[in-house]
Amino acid sequence: MNPIKIISALSIVSLLFSSCSKDDYKLESKNIEPFIRFNFMANDAGTPLEYPAVSTTIIPSAVYENKSVKTLKVPVTLSSAILKTAVKANFSTVNTGDPDTFTIEPVSELLFQGNKLTDTIYLSFDKRWKEKQTITLKLESISDSNIHIGNLNTATPNDIFTINLGEVVTPYTFPVKDFNIKGQMGETITFKVNFPNGFVPSEIDETSIFKFVNGFEYSLTHDDYGDNRSSITYHLTLLEDIQNDDVRYETKISLATTTNYIATGNITLTIAKPIKSPRDIQANPASKFYDLSNQFYLTYGENWFDKSGTCAWQAFNAFTFPVVVNKDTDGAILYSDKGTANPNDDVYHHAFKIGFNVVTGTSTTNSFNLKRWFTNEAIASASSPGFNITSALEFFPDNGNSKTSGKVLVIPQDITIAGTNKNSYIIAISGDGTYKEISAGLFEISFELKLTNDKLFGGTVSGQYKIYNNKTYPKIAPLSEDCPKEVTL
Repeated sequence: MNPIKIISALSIVSLLFSSCSKDDYKLESKNIEPFIRFNFMANDAGTPLEYPAVSTTIIPSAVYENKSVKTLKVPVTLSSAILKTAVKANFSTVNTGDPDTFTIEPVSELLFQGNKLTDTIYLSFDKRWKEKQTITLKLESISDSNIHIGNLNTATPNDIFTINLGEVVTPYTFPVKDFNIKGQMGETITFKVNFPNGFVPSEIDETSIFKFVNGFEYSLTHDDYGDNRSSITYHLTLLEDIQNDDVRYETKISLATTTNYIATGNITLTIAKPIKSPRDIQANPASKFYDLSNQFYLTYGENWFDKSGTCAWQAFNAFTFPVVVNKDTDGAILYSDKGTANPNDDVYHHAFKIGFNVVTGTSTTNSFNLKRWFTNEAIASASSPGFNITSALEFFPDNGNSKTSGKVLVIPQDITIAGTNKNSYIIAISGDGTYKEISAGLFEISFELKLTNDKLFGGTVSGQYKIYNNKTYPKIAPLSEDCPKEVTL
């Protein structure tokens, strides 16, 4: 046998296996027979890869279980050099269930031309399927007889793609949980509701998916659903002037768990016009409690809490950050102009607010030592976003301009915390206290935190707190009062 021929054959086999493992929307292969195949890929979590995402390690699937009502995109790829003339391919669709479950576009014909070597089949679901069914797509013919249908192997030809419609679970959530407004008639805020597994437009009825606690008059509209089934954009427009600076105006919109949709994560959106007190931004008390030159900067605190049956001060710490705002926000102070004369890249912080969050990743910090309040708590931000309170404390300097003392407010809001058993609870937090510089550069915040949830606490419970901007601070004297105990989620 000629050894040169052996090497050539091995090279061709190598090329074939390589082509079967690439998500190449412009796959070109000049040395082997051109071929057409389904090129659908999904990651380990079962999420389909969509252009422009690519992978050189995931092998195209022949079967996919779809549990989402989002539009499913099935790419079909032609392995060829740039095409001199257009190529058309035909495919068939066979469905074992209700034919009204989905629509398909294009219906049967794909087009490849020039360097466009991938076309996509779109399956849209305008109706929730009640029983499991199967949709089978098959490449039937192609206008160029020199192009092979399917991979150039018999093991994984990828000329047939099967979609099994499984049980659909459709959660939804608010990506943000609060907005502050100025209170002017006609003022509009825009917010989204996210649907990770999509939604069916005919099932969306604001009177059933939302629960309202209204503190002012407004209208609520939404953008056209369009083809994007991952989120809905809403617009809330104020229908009255709410300008009493001594009153806090607040409206809450909550997601309800319905027959078809499960409320998860942040399920309550709070829109509020806070009490407005005259404050000099140059006092900037918030800046005493963060240091962006140290990404792992912590504030240190203690709260009066039960420890093995005895009340004691319990130490904790949390990553602390400024609240980034727009330049026209009340309380905005310039942090950095980024060394440019362009005002569009300027960074502003709120001079009177701080929050707690993780540096990176999907875990959570220990805002207000809340992790000590519970047993079996889930600490991932997807389950318990309430452990990261990104806008937590607001400062009101004495006389509006003191740089050493004043009052502090726990910004009233609803937080979501879940147990490892997937029980999830919405807890309303609030509270107030004072802050002051107790020695050169050392600030102490002293306040009461209130937590409200009927199921967990039977109403409202409260605890005493002290927070410092340095890990070295004076020993705190014990209190002669009761303290909260851990509860099981």
